[in-house]
Amino acid sequence: MSTTQETFISHLIELRDRLLRAVIAILVFFVILMPWAGDLYDLLALPMMNTLPEGTNMIATGVVTPFFVPVKVTLMVSFLLALPYVLYQAWAFIAPGLYSHERRFGLPLVLGSTLLFIAGMAFCYFLVFGMVFKFIAGFAPKSIVPAPDIEQYLSFVMTMFLAFGLTFEVPVVVVVLVKIGAVTVDKLKEARPYVIVGAFVIAAIVTPPDVISQFMLAVPMIVLYEVGLFIAGALSKPGSQLATTDDKVSADAKPD
Repeated sequence: MSTTQETFISHLIELRDRLLRAVIAILVFFVILMPWAGDLYDLLALPMMNTLPEGTNMIATGVVTPFFVPVKVTLMVSFLLALPYVLYQAWAFIAPGLYSHERRFGLPLVLGSTLLFIAGMAFCYFLVFGMVFKFIAGFAPKSIVPAPDIEQYLSFVMTMFLAFGLTFEVPVVVVVLVKIGAVTVDKLKEARPYVIVGAFVIAAIVTPPDVISQFMLAVPMIVLYEVGLFIAGALSKPGSQLATTDDKVSADAKPD
């Protein structure tokens, strides 16, 4: 019992140390970037500013909002920059408890999911925002001058980043479901009609009430679902390296 307790405590200490290192990494980037907090928000607001009438700026309705909103943006950017190191700390903590074939599969999974999430955010920023804001501005009456609040804009941007980032994780979800045996590739192919309907329903819920943003979230979700099916099918083939490794491990685990 004492040995078990010591092992458990040692794991807790290691977890604490790795969490502390991850937090320190984020704080280091945060301190470095703070002098440019305003510039970071300006960069984030650029898609909106490009659609506003010339000479129009955003507004801040709160007393401390002009300070806290750029700070939140800086913290978000710091987390993204420190994300590789944060994921390394998480991987270093769980890797010793995994089998060799699980480590071989887990590392690409972590890296792939991270890159896909960032790709989803980039897709949203560089392509979706411009089209959505122009579409909304086209419906604005000429008798008003749009002046978005910076806090509401940040909330909207964070929601859209999260929605598109998670959408780009669809291939990872599909591959994981197939690899753990929860569902087969054939069953997922049969579910295509439901996935298409579900994609448009989810897009209608999480995006603004305009056709463009809903379409631009639903279509990548469907395409990435097909990509996940292709990758999962390739990995499930007997000739694939990962499938062969898993079969060898399963065979070794069988009693003589």
